[in-house]
Amino acid sequence: MQLGIIGLGKMGGNLALQASEKKIQVVGKARSKKPELEERGIKVVDNYKSFADFLNPPRVIYLSLPAGRTVDTVVNELVPFLEKGDVVMDGGNSFYLDSIEREKRISQKGIHFLDCGTSGGLEGARYGACFMVGGKEEGIEIAEPVLTALAVKDGYIHTGKPGTGHFVKLVHNGIEFGMLQSIGEGVELMHKSGFELDLAAIFKNWSNGSVIRSWLVELMEKGLREQGLAKTESYIEDTGEVNWLVQDAINKEIPIPVISQSVMELFKSRMKESDTYKSIALMRHGFGGHPFGKDEGIIKERKTSRIQKV
Repeated sequence: MQLGIIGLGKMGGNLALQASEKKIQVVGKARSKKPELEERGIKVVDNYKSFADFLNPPRVIYLSLPAGRTVDTVVNELVPFLEKGDVVMDGGNSFYLDSIEREKRISQKGIHFLDCGTSGGLEGARYGACFMVGGKEEGIEIAEPVLTALAVKDGYIHTGKPGTGHFVKLVHNGIEFGMLQSIGEGVELMHKSGFELDLAAIFKNWSNGSVIRSWLVELMEKGLREQGLAKTESYIEDTGEVNWLVQDAINKEIPIPVISQSVMELFKSRMKESDTYKSIALMRHGFGGHPFGKDEGIIKERKTSRIQKV
């Protein structure tokens, strides 16, 4: 098997390492050298011709890029070097209506476009991810062996027609926000209870047999042990995807009070200090390497990452 990856940042780079270890030939496209990948046998090029020439048709290509115009720019530059039957997967958090429009446009050239919702954070990319993939059956059949190899057991699903993969991932992110918020509020309750509680030990206990055991609970324990609340900023940065979900739900008149409130609480984190928000920041950093505090690049991405209106 072969895989081309465009975008060798934290997610794309880890995915490339995992693929290489699973005997998938990998070529990456990046603007600069990636010695940490090249010394592991991953070919890295800086132009689309060399990138496409390395891969045998039908090519399977994964885009690990910020959502928005960057995806369109890269696709437009890449497509002239592809052939009919090749597959391009958008593995970022693109808005699902943008993905539907891209599929319509790209499929006219005979190239398959899949919207590949990807979860599991940096650890998932490195050791086994969770993929939610929308797209037509013909493209799915070509890409499925690679996706199955890179997913954890039962961590791959073809969700349906174009757009469904990124829609399902959007709902996933909304659920994630609600879970983060409830865990953060639990930390606040225990921290200000008046009792002398070992919070890290309690979260370890909850990771073993409790009804709420989960990776987020494990990350909360890890964050408490390695950094703690006192050294963590309350300000939570995000790229705005769950805002789209709330807007979509309002337009469809579907009540999602918990997810909506979790977005409002995220806004509040930028205005006041709270152990709840510090806890959420610790967990987000744990699964996705999200920054602590304000980040101008993410603020810009929040404004530009959706093209189609809800």
